[in-house]
Amino acid sequence: MIPFELQQTDTATNARAGKFTTEHDTVETPVFMPVGTKGSVKAVSPEEVEASGSRIILGNTYHLYLKPGLKVMQNAGGLHPFMGWEHSILTDSGGFQVFSLAELNEITDEGVNFQSHIDGSYHHFDPAHSMHIQRVLGSDIMMAFDECPPYPSDKEYAEKAMQRTHRWAEECLEYLEVNPPLYGHKQYLFGIVQGSTYEDLRTISVDALTSLGFDGYAIGGVAVGEPKEKIRKITQFTAPILPENQPRYLMGVGKPEDIIESIAAGIDMFDCVIPTRNARNGQVYTWDGKITIRNATFTDDHSPIDEECECYTCRKYSRAYIRHLLNVNEIFGHRLATIHNLHFFLSLTQRARGAILNGGFVQWKSEFLERYQP
Repeated sequence: MIPFELQQTDTATNARAGKFTTEHDTVETPVFMPVGTKGSVKAVSPEEVEASGSRIILGNTYHLYLKPGLKVMQNAGGLHPFMGWEHSILTDSGGFQVFSLAELNEITDEGVNFQSHIDGSYHHFDPAHSMHIQRVLGSDIMMAFDECPPYPSDKEYAEKAMQRTHRWAEECLEYLEVNPPLYGHKQYLFGIVQGSTYEDLRTISVDALTSLGFDGYAIGGVAVGEPKEKIRKITQFTAPILPENQPRYLMGVGKPEDIIESIAAGIDMFDCVIPTRNARNGQVYTWDGKITIRNATFTDDHSPIDEECECYTCRKYSRAYIRHLLNVNEIFGHRLATIHNLHFFLSLTQRARGAILNGGFVQWKSEFLERYQP
């Protein structure tokens, strides 16, 4: 198992503070993980991501497999040296992108045949291939290959996808037993709980995966189109029945208010493209809520994005300046907004962690949600 220390559990909720250790770094939880889909967190350097407080980021198996490809990646010695990131990396299995991005895909019990969204070329992913790619990428945490059913899915389809996920999970473990890491550091594998919005299927999935003995567990198949209340219900149901002494990861959930509610449910790890994508669209986050900085109201506003923020952007630049850069499509504006948003999201989980450790999480959560207006 991945070394994980549960340091504190909130007495009134399921919120947890802990830390896990890879051979590249120790990561304190709860934690938000910036998404570096193609080997880069969009618009910013690894040094700027590090300055935001991040000690773990994501890479995407599907995209990196297509470009630059496995030969380039292996010759580089894996994703860490390729992108110049010295801390921890988690890679997804590529499954979600195959199902959502591929122009055509055919799912069978053996895997998925699909066409690249880039050039239409034909490819095949199965558990062994996903594990092989992630070995070549050299991430610290790998994700098991799974089938993510869309929302809505009827129960029969959701159950079929769940059972296939369980078979593929076994095949992932079998592959890793006979194919060691390539670069001398240990790689951990997380299983992914499926079952759509059906609580009985989620229970079956947790039981099946925990019996296989993964290093950590993720809740998958959420944030794929469900109403917010359904995401929260499934998270609140599933998180507490996952093992207490291992990390819990909620995949793809990233709005600040949803992160806080999910921390209260017992989740340790989060990822989402929201802070980087929304920054490029001119939306920035403050402790009083999200603002669209492109709007005319900020034309002559020479205050920082957030008076409480200590990031590089807020220390040096004004709302008026960032608005100007974004509205004339200057890349520096995208960078400044992204730096700020990453800092906000990392600070959000760090503040939640501090409140858990200090025994004041419930009050902190209430005050945050009252003040923050999405």
